[in-house]
Amino acid sequence: MQILQTRILQGPNIYSYKPVMWLKLALGQYENIPSNAIEGFVQRLLMLLPGLKEHHCARGRVGGFVERLHEGTYLAHIFEHVILELQNMAGHKVGFGKARSSSQRGVYDVIVGFRCPAAARQSAIVAEHLLLAAIDNLPFSPAEGLDAIRAASEKFQLGPSTKAIYEAAIARNIPVRRLDDENLLLLGYGRLCKRIWATLTEQTSALATDLAADKYLTARLLGANGIPVPRHTIVREAGQAVLALRQLGGRVVVKPLSGNHGNGVTIDLKEEAEVERAYHIAREYDEAVLVEEYIPGRQYRLCVVNGKLAAAAERIPAYVIGDGRHTVAELAELVNAHPDRGDGHAKALTKIIIDAVAITVLAKQNLSPQSVPALQQVVRIRDCANISAGGTAVDVTGIVHPDNIQLAERTARLVGLDVAGIDLVAVDIASPVTAGSGAVIEVNAAPGIRMHHFPSAGKARNVAGHIVEYLFPDNSSGRIPITAITGTNGKTTVTRMISYIWQQAGYNVGMTTTDGIFINGRRILNGDTTGPASARIILSDPRVDVAVLETARGGIVRGGLAFDKCDVGIVTNITEDHLGQDGIESLEDLAYIKSLVLETVHADGVALINADDPYAADLAARVQSEIMYFSIEPDNIVIRRHLGVGGKAAFVKDGTVYVACGGLARPIIEVKDIPATLSGIALHNLQNAVIAAAACYCSRVPVSCIRKGLASFAQNPGRLTMLTVGSFRVCVDYGHNPAGYQALISTARRMGVTRLVGVIAAPGDRREDVTLNIGKIAGRGFDHLYIKEDRDLRGRKFGETAELLKRGALEAGFPAERIATILAEPEAVAQALEDGKPGDLIIIFYEEYEVVMNVISDFAERISSEQGLAHSSLKMEQVVVAGAKNS
Repeated sequence: MQILQTRILQGPNIYSYKPVMWLKLALGQYENIPSNAIEGFVQRLLMLLPGLKEHHCARGRVGGFVERLHEGTYLAHIFEHVILELQNMAGHKVGFGKARSSSQRGVYDVIVGFRCPAAARQSAIVAEHLLLAAIDNLPFSPAEGLDAIRAASEKFQLGPSTKAIYEAAIARNIPVRRLDDENLLLLGYGRLCKRIWATLTEQTSALATDLAADKYLTARLLGANGIPVPRHTIVREAGQAVLALRQLGGRVVVKPLSGNHGNGVTIDLKEEAEVERAYHIAREYDEAVLVEEYIPGRQYRLCVVNGKLAAAAERIPAYVIGDGRHTVAELAELVNAHPDRGDGHAKALTKIIIDAVAITVLAKQNLSPQSVPALQQVVRIRDCANISAGGTAVDVTGIVHPDNIQLAERTARLVGLDVAGIDLVAVDIASPVTAGSGAVIEVNAAPGIRMHHFPSAGKARNVAGHIVEYLFPDNSSGRIPITAITGTNGKTTVTRMISYIWQQAGYNVGMTTTDGIFINGRRILNGDTTGPASARIILSDPRVDVAVLETARGGIVRGGLAFDKCDVGIVTNITEDHLGQDGIESLEDLAYIKSLVLETVHADGVALINADDPYAADLAARVQSEIMYFSIEPDNIVIRRHLGVGGKAAFVKDGTVYVACGGLARPIIEVKDIPATLSGIALHNLQNAVIAAAACYCSRVPVSCIRKGLASFAQNPGRLTMLTVGSFRVCVDYGHNPAGYQALISTARRMGVTRLVGVIAAPGDRREDVTLNIGKIAGRGFDHLYIKEDRDLRGRKFGETAELLKRGALEAGFPAERIATILAEPEAVAQALEDGKPGDLIIIFYEEYEVVMNVISDFAERISSEQGLAHSSLKMEQVVVAGAKNS
């Protein structure tokens, strides 16, 4: 048994609307061995993981899974349950799981839900080792496995402040994405997207952040503006620190000039030797050291968000309480064992560390780490009260004096921070702080907020909610309009049309297609960009007002969706393609996968379904939003019935594209005014135009903009691109499946050509019967054939796909003498052009658009030169029409 592959699907996917982990598991010799056929296996497994006894499985009751074990179930199913149990034991409550056979013998797809991807991956590794140990009766320690899972989780998990902001955004229905393993969050989409790193927002001033980091300069600024601050001086030598003690008089604080989290800070020093030791501690964090007047009183943190106080807490320095038996160091370890304490900022509280500062604080109490304090003796480990130094907090938000609120808010404004942590020392926060009764001792950029969310006493304060409200005021969800397009044919053209129409309405449009990622028609990334990673690029771009996302089958299966909800979801059609790939064995399977786009349309959005498609009813059954049907047939029965019950539809009647609701129909544009349809000859493009009009109408784009967009849409390279080359014409298109070939041939025949020549190919990863069918369609539709082969063979042998195409054409009765097999695309195209006759239409189904266009251009230049023409005979026809293509 071996894990072959693991994949994390973060967005909605074909297994669940929630994140899942997909694994490819090879069972090897255990493929056909049920659990009850392995002697002692079930007993050993339940001893290792007794929690499996609580699993319901398909029985729907406690103990159902154990029943299956005793009756005999297979290892892929058991593997699924073990991963789930391990995650739950590690503190990640999950319950979703599936195990399914794949197209490979002995290999299974196992899908499980997760809370933390790192914990899920580690759980899979532990599950594999645990099951092998249970099978072979070998020793295995579940405790060690759980430790590894928890360690992976702690390394990956968000810090408390970031996690609080993440949860506050989710509570507001604001989409959130984490960048890799960092605490950097992207909230919202497109132009509304906000980036936040812990509590440092994209609107936080860099100048203010640098200013707050310089404690000396901050104190100078605040003091000059009437804010009470301690007297202070900067030193760079131990002797200077001692001299500063004498000059300031009384007691002092020694700390690094630039620092955070209380690192290197020693307070309440009055002896020169103490100051000298404290200087060397601070010097480890910064070359410059600040010596400042010690202000007696309680230590408070006031958090200011967008100029207003959000929360206040009294911070209690780290301490332990003696029991008369344990040493100070041992007492600290006992405190650290509490589940709320972790390393750094991983948990609500930080572990207490016995370091040089702690030893200095203990020495002032005539103690050391090895001392055994008396029963109930309170021993200070720190004098500074930072939570990151092991301190605790008590909420005091409700008792802060109004003057102190004003003081904190004014301090944040003076420094220029949008989110600020104001450290204040005062005798009592309920009384006004004035010079001599307290002071602002520090101002912090990116303040930690866990003390406010998880106080040791008092009321929890939702500071994260205040930050999210500041970034997204007026109940904004941070969402931009998203239109997602899937289907077998027409996706790219529909995507381009919709994008172009939105641009006519004045919006900045981000678009993903098989030809690249575009913003306002300008390509920013080349390639087939129809998966979730490409969509995330658009959704993260602050320039984008509207996202129009071509969403292909492969991306849906292998990565899920990049968005949780869309406004308009479209399935153009379901036809024969990709069968035999990714577990897709039928058109029903294909419809199921593509229906995910419709399922994620939010409740107020619209799902567009092709009423002419035989799978329309299956798709509609999965929709949870309003449905709008579309058709190019004037009397489609599905549309008539839908309109009869008050539904919406888009259709063509009497040469005009309409949208309708119930009995009201509104004309959008006449077909003759849409160049892409060739006055209605290109029926597949007419359908594409109807879809684009319907999608934009549902998105409340003005009808005038829809009309203008469709009437002027021309930028659609590689989709029935028409050219005149001397005495004949050439069409370049990306049709790679049976429906695409048929649509293009039908369009060409309606154009009344003399001789129709095809330069054909098919992707090598298509099923044999599909490739044969393409050959048959070409054999029935063309007068002469040039068969080439894609450079990317996609797993087939050289010449194998071309031979299948030829066989299909011959089976359709096509004359063998009119078939030329030239495998290399440039040579096949060049030969077809050389053999071109006046009045021909040569249709080239390309793999590499630029390569084909260069061959055509070179040919046109050569014949122009031979004919003594001053200019190339190549002419791009005014009408550039969209053809069909594969997903």
